[in-house]
Amino acid sequence: MARLPRRLNHEDSVTLVEHLDEFRSRLIVSIIAVVVAFAGAYIFNDDILRWLAQPLPEARDGELVTFGVTEPFFTTVKVVFIAALAISLPVVLWQLWSFLAPAFEQNSQRIVAVFVLIATGLFAGGVAFGYYVVLPRALGFLTTYNDEFFQIEIRASYYYTFVAYTLLAIGLVFCLPIFVLALVRLGVLTSGALRRNRRIGIAIVIIGAALLPTVDPVSLVFETIPLLILYEGSIWAAVYFEKRWRARGLIGAPLIADQS
Repeated sequence: MARLPRRLNHEDSVTLVEHLDEFRSRLIVSIIAVVVAFAGAYIFNDDILRWLAQPLPEARDGELVTFGVTEPFFTTVKVVFIAALAISLPVVLWQLWSFLAPAFEQNSQRIVAVFVLIATGLFAGGVAFGYYVVLPRALGFLTTYNDEFFQIEIRASYYYTFVAYTLLAIGLVFCLPIFVLALVRLGVLTSGALRRNRRIGIAIVIIGAALLPTVDPVSLVFETIPLLILYEGSIWAAVYFEKRWRARGLIGAPLIADQS
């Protein structure tokens, strides 16, 4: 335990070399977490692959094909690595936050630490939403589109990459509310600025949904609608909490000030 990197306090004064040494230590801890998660996930790689294949329509179940000698191995390694990133995400986020924490006051450090924990839960909720809602409908559309004209064969490497990155991306964007609240709580944004720039925010959300690893209108719709709901909910949650935080003196002057 003595060898674990120590989180610096806000008032600590350290040299650049000491900062780089702490960054190296936290990077090593993050890499070890990913390696350990990878080893654990690889043991259950058959269960992971089977779980990711379940959203396929029943007519396409069991039709995944490979076109190379090494493709089954490298496809499995890629999927397990993405799973390891998702599993080790709380540790990586905590190491990142611990490195950045000295830049904030002690009170703000506790706030962001709580928000990191909540963001982990939102990430899990986003993965579940993508798996049970988005993927079955998107795959049902994609794997049967104009099937009377095509001999559709689903390549394993493309399928698993598509599914894994889609779940990872949806999980990350589901953290939008906690990200917005964190910025409001730290005084970077205000609820008034969010409401006045609602149209710009909606445009950014739609563009973000379009940039997710989906290529069909069905999955785009199923991704955009909940993102818009999350964004609108973030605005009203910011309005609700900002009044109470400001009344208790927990929010200082915003970095992005309101302009009437």
